[in-house]
Amino acid sequence: MSAAASELDLWAYLNPIDEAELHTQFQSATPTRYFCIDNFLRPEFARELAEAYPSFEDAKPQGREFKWTNERVKVQITDSGRFPEPVARLHEIVASSELRSLLGRVTEIPDLLADPELAGGGMHVMGPSGLLDVHVDFNMLRDRGLHRRLNILVYLTPDWQEEWDGCFEFWDPSVRVRTANLFPVFNRCVLFATTQESFHGVSAIRCPEGRTRNSFASYYYTEAPPAGWDGKFHDTIYKPRPGEWYKGYVQMPREKVTRGIMRRVRRTIRQLRGQE
Repeated sequence: MSAAASELDLWAYLNPIDEAELHTQFQSATPTRYFCIDNFLRPEFARELAEAYPSFEDAKPQGREFKWTNERVKVQITDSGRFPEPVARLHEIVASSELRSLLGRVTEIPDLLADPELAGGGMHVMGPSGLLDVHVDFNMLRDRGLHRRLNILVYLTPDWQEEWDGCFEFWDPSVRVRTANLFPVFNRCVLFATTQESFHGVSAIRCPEGRTRNSFASYYYTEAPPAGWDGKFHDTIYKPRPGEWYKGYVQMPREKVTRGIMRRVRRTIRQLRGQE
């Protein structure tokens, strides 16, 4: 992160935060600990961010497009060098030591670290028929030995309509009961603990052509493992929603094999290039 992050006036961009209220929200939420803040950013900054997001078609060449069974009609831009200036500022705010310290107090997770590479995070642009199936996230950055502890999401589409759905969902560990259903209200922030049981997803998006569900995502890590860690790395784990038996028994297993093969191919290519 640039030196400017340490000089940033956080409260020029964020509305005041009630730490005690957030602490109560987070610690009392079950089964996944989380809090939700509306009007997270100053209105003028939130508007700047909304206007800076590209269309779905313009986002495609800038990032990674997802077309999987479990995650589709989504573009993810993680390269901060491609961020418009307001988004680069949000990236610095989220990574700032002041905000990390505040979140550490709220969540009782000290020594939080930001990820300058934004693995899995950054600008997320989802179009009509996009979705993200229920899952728990990968638990480590193995190459850096860091343990994933918190996810922060900021929603940046003004005037999102209720009939367009695209809600952010929490589910119980068996994925039988949806425990929370959060509408992607403009300028809403959701932060939750990344655990073995923090199953979450995005319901199918029904917005009209030309509209997108925009958000910014970042993740916090610690060098120390969480209590009870079993010492094992796991990648993202998907589960079907109730009634999705075909997806659960046919599509997901088939796609898991395909993605595993692709990962091995990419790893082999990287190794060969390293030998050249």
